[in-house]
Amino acid sequence: MTPLQKRRHSTRRQGKRRATHRLVLPQLISCSNCHQPTRPHIVCPHCGFYKSKKIK
Repeated sequence: MTPLQKRRHSTRRQGKRRATHRLVLPQLISCSNCHQPTRPHIVCPHCGFYKSKKIK
């Protein structure tokens, strides 16, 4: 059996705990070759360029 709590946690304490549970949207930059939005430090999935060099 799992242990049961002795006292109820307040909603403020619950909110403080859940304050860190948020979704973070990925940062996007424009590709230097095709100007499509891509994630930084990753090869562009549209054209295959990274730092103005063809990778794929």
